[in-house]
Amino acid sequence: MSLGEFDLIARYFTRPTQRAVLGVGDDCALLQPTPGMHLAVSSDMLVEGRHFLSTVAPQRLGHKALAVNLSDLAACGATPLAFTLALALPRPDETFLAGFARGLLALADEHHIELVGGDTTAGPLNLCITVFGEVPAGQALRRDGACAGDGLWVSHALGGGIGDARLALEVFRGRISLPGAAFERVRCAMEQPQPRVALGLALRGVASAAIDLSDGLAGDLGHVLRRSKVGATVDLDALPCSDVLAAQPEALRRECTASGGDDYELLFCAADDMAVRAAAQAAGVGVTRIGRIEAEPGLRWVDRQGRLLAFSPNGFDHFAD
Repeated sequence: MSLGEFDLIARYFTRPTQRAVLGVGDDCALLQPTPGMHLAVSSDMLVEGRHFLSTVAPQRLGHKALAVNLSDLAACGATPLAFTLALALPRPDETFLAGFARGLLALADEHHIELVGGDTTAGPLNLCITVFGEVPAGQALRRDGACAGDGLWVSHALGGGIGDARLALEVFRGRISLPGAAFERVRCAMEQPQPRVALGLALRGVASAAIDLSDGLAGDLGHVLRRSKVGATVDLDALPCSDVLAAQPEALRRECTASGGDDYELLFCAADDMAVRAAAQAAGVGVTRIGRIEAEPGLRWVDRQGRLLAFSPNGFDHFAD
């Protein structure tokens, strides 16, 4: 007997609610906001061939589908509450569904967030998650608060950096090759990003502005600069990277760190360096100061000697790339 829509939902995605008033099984989920909190809501869509490759393991895809949404909550300084899943499948493949649900719900459990509804349909593989979080009124991290004189920071794994996901994509494209262990390391960065929720919470009251790195540092920083009506100077050689990426030619390393997407780290501005380092230590992640916010509009790149570079990387654009 083939697996129907409602059997699929019941078997793989229905769990008892813990925090929601009402979850999967009704026309709407019901959430009870905490008094004095604002609701933070974000949606992200992942389309096969555009956001992920057909070769990705279902468990990793389930993880990533939720991780990219949790990253948006992290950039807002919000505590995750619940999420919905809209899932289009060419056919109800139970091997795929079991792995996907396992990866999705493992990350949900890690962040104490529950699936409360959504939709399923037949069609090309497409995943759309909407997350709900909460943040104390007036304390949300936003893109429009950067001030001249702020330091510019990026988060990363301890001992790691940014750009590995882009490096993995270049291997898939056939542009470069990596030995097995090195490839698996950067592939994991691409397929299983770690949302910096704990850091986002710790940066409330410390960061003046924040954004998560989904479309590349250059492009995402541009959003902050435009919204805040400021400029920035970035030390291109200060951008943190893993030893795998550091071993690549300089031009490729710079391309991956400055314009590579899919990092899902936090890029943020803050005036107090000591407070930033304390927040990072509390969250158990690394942070690196990569530049400064300036009153003069525009984005300027310098090398480690402070020399201005003729360097103009572009961020990812879904309709231009």
